[in-house]
Amino acid sequence: MTDGADPREPSASAPETPPRADPGDVALLGLVDRLAALLDRSELTELEVQVGGTGLVLRKPEAVAPVPATPQVAPGAPGSGAGGEAAASAAPATPSRPSVKAPLTGIWYGSPSPGTAAYVTVGGEIAAGQVVGLIEAMKLFNEIKSDLSGRVARIHAEDGKLVKAKQPLIEVDPL
Repeated sequence: MTDGADPREPSASAPETPPRADPGDVALLGLVDRLAALLDRSELTELEVQVGGTGLVLRKPEAVAPVPATPQVAPGAPGSGAGGEAAASAAPATPSRPSVKAPLTGIWYGSPSPGTAAYVTVGGEIAAGQVVGLIEAMKLFNEIKSDLSGRVARIHAEDGKLVKAKQPLIEVDPL
């Protein structure tokens, strides 16, 4: 975890830029994390919350049926849905290789600052304890370190996109 300074922002002499995440989004992500922790500690397999017109369903992995390899789209329905929401709700199947998983929910960044080289690339080697990316949560940038050693086979997380706690970030082929 960093000391609170934003390693992705320009120096103090540059004009101030707007924050990367809406405070409401950060609060919502915190609430989702707390609800997920509550679900993990309970004997429930599913937790559904409905507030006004907004609903959220959290399920334990054992309660989720396997996802088909190709998404089923109804005839005449748009392929992408509304923005990125359809893609975010259809979680990818569990990777077949060992993977580095997100320790918390937040926004993923694969490089130390905009325009710089990525921490890891597909085909590159990583060591246990090596920083593989940053997750921004509650205006703090948290260094994400690998718990695996090997060759990067696939990077699941997209720069600037939301990742959820325990979501696979990087698949690794052990050496």
